[in-house]
Order: sequence, then structure tokens, then C-alpha cells
Amino acid sequence: MRYVVVGKGSNCLFDDLGFDGCVILNCIVFLEKIESGLYRAGSGYPVNRLGFQTASEGFTGLEFAGGIPGTVGGAVYMNAGANGQETSEAVECVELITTKGEYQTLEKENLSFGYRSSPFQGMNDLAAITAVTFRLDVSQSSRKNQQEYLERRKLTQPVGERSAGSVFRNPRGTEFSAAQLIDKVGLKGCKVGGAMISNKHANFFVNFENATSRDMLVLIGLAKEAVFQKFGVELRAEILYIHPHYRCYNHEGIKGKNSCCS
Repeated sequence: MRYVVVGKGSNCLFDDLGFDGCVILNCIVFLEKIESGLYRAGSGYPVNRLGFQTASEGFTGLEFAGGIPGTVGGAVYMNAGANGQETSEAVECVELITTKGEYQTLEKENLSFGYRSSPFQGMNDLAAITAVTFRLDVSQSSRKNQQEYLERRKLTQPVGERSAGSVFRNPRGTEFSAAQLIDKVGLKGCKVGGAMISNKHANFFVNFENATSRDMLVLIGLAKEAVFQKFGVELRAEILYIHPHYRCYNHEGIKGKNSCCS
């Protein structure tokens, strides 16, 4: 049976037809402090809560996570990051279960992460990430830095509006971010149905009035085409689209039968 594992669904776009399969809500929610700076969290644990707690206890590495409305598993799967930090930098090991029901623990040295990518995205036998252990360094300024990150986020992103976060990954080989490229083609404020490219941050597409998945997909395609035509840059989606009859894919193509979303 097709299935999709969902944490908070913060970067997921479900099709208007829904999903023809089993949607599994990740409720693996626990946090263990193994020793100073070493935390083991269930994959369903809110990553923003982990970010707040670790920064408040004087550890650096996950300050950025205080503004990420997803789960630990989703953050590792997507290698979420912001403000010069990435989830992978703090990972010690990842526990998972395969489609054959086998439990595995993968150490950091055996994992190859990249910008908004992880080895789990291409792992065909992955059923779900179950837990992650993080190793963090002591910092006197972790809480102060986190507050600065959150204030900057409020000023530059449409916090409080309905969105799936950043739509596109920042492209390589150009000095401009995805948001800057979309802004430069004049699409800030562009609307399709109930979906709109935010006037505050062009890489956030908001549901301002009962938007459908179709509205969002058309708007995504419009932005990709406009940027490619003007700059020759092909934007890659960061959000995960849930096809009604297949697994998650990121607007570039279908990847298989099963997946997980943050």
C-alpha cells in the first residue's frame, strides 16, 4: 500500500484530490538529554521546541530551528537550515526503519548531506526516520543569537500567513537567491486563484483566499518559467508535492512509492 509519513506537514503540498493511500502521522515525540550537549530526539519531536530548549540551555548548532515549524525527522530529511546553520552540522547519528522492518543506526561519517538534501531523499528502502541524536557545542551567546534570528525572520518573512515556507531552493552558480530572482522578474504580489507570491518575501507563496493545490502549482510553474526565461536559471522546488497516486516529489518528478514530510 502506498503511504506517506507526515510530521507537521509544514513543507508539504497535498493534491486537491488528496492521497490514495495511508497517511501516517509521526507521533514519535520524545527528548532525551544523554549528556552535556548530546540530545536524542524522536523524529516527530517539534524541531522549533528543540531549537529553543538547546539554545536556552547554552548550546549552539540549532538556534535557527527556533523558527522552523516542522519536526526533527523532517528537518534531517530536508537538511533544513537558516542563518548560516544546517541541521546536518549538528547530527551525531540517525535511527531509521526500512521497508523490510529492519532498524538501522547510521553514524554521521556515513551520511552525505548537501544543501537542502540528505541521503534519505534517495533511499528507496526508507520507511521512516525514527530518532536523531545531536551533538552541540557550548555557547554563551546561543540564546541571544536565536532571538536575533527570530526578529530578522519576523521582519523579512510573512510570519503568521498561511504558507509552506520557502518554495524554492536557492540556486547554485548565481549571486542571487530564489527570492531575489522572483522579485527581479516582477512577480511579487502575483496571484493565481487564492494563491499569491508574498509581497514581503518572494520565495513564500501564501494562501490568501482559499487557494487550491492547483493554484499553487500553477503559480510555482509561472515563477519557474519567468526566472528561466530571463536569467536562464532553473529553480528547484524545496516544498514536497504529494501526488494523489504516488509518493512525494518536489515538482521536478515522481520519485517512487513512499516518503516522509516534515
